[in-house]
Amino acid sequence: MSSAYDIDNNGYLDAHDFQCLALRTCVLEGKGDCSSSRLQKYQHIMLSLWEEIAQLADFDKDGIVTVDEFKKAVQNSCIGKRYEDFPQAMKAFIETNFRMIDINCDGIIGIEEYRYDCVQRMVVDDIKAIDDAFNSLLNDDDRRKGGIALSRYQELFAQFLSDQSEDCPAKLLFGPLEL
Repeated sequence: MSSAYDIDNNGYLDAHDFQCLALRTCVLEGKGDCSSSRLQKYQHIMLSLWEEIAQLADFDKDGIVTVDEFKKAVQNSCIGKRYEDFPQAMKAFIETNFRMIDINCDGIIGIEEYRYDCVQRMVVDDIKAIDDAFNSLLNDDDRRKGGIALSRYQELFAQFLSDQSEDCPAKLLFGPLEL
């Protein structure tokens, strides 16, 4: 999971990744526009988020969070817990992720947005695999809404982090598993 936020692909998380994430979020939310006021807002949010994550996960206090440190922090603060009980930094992390996937900003991640997110992060040679993964995440309420709302995304993300079972439906939250 942390690799999605390792924006500069150097193998670990640090303050630079969150500066880049602020810019990315600003541009995506603005559909290409990046006003200085919105950028400043996201820089503040992401700096606070980095500081919280560093406090939770930078165990050796070297200014970077390795994948192992991040996994350990997730285990310590999320496994076996409900979304409401997650640290504020993890909640902000999850909500930011939702906003980046919800391209049309309608409050629902539809199949097109899920597809777009998947193909940006993974190599998939069959759209059916993506569509099947998306459809397996949906409950009846999601189908009525036309996709996954923020509250449902939070619930699925919490399951993704905390439910280690093979049959956990949330395991497909970020796309089809290795084909």
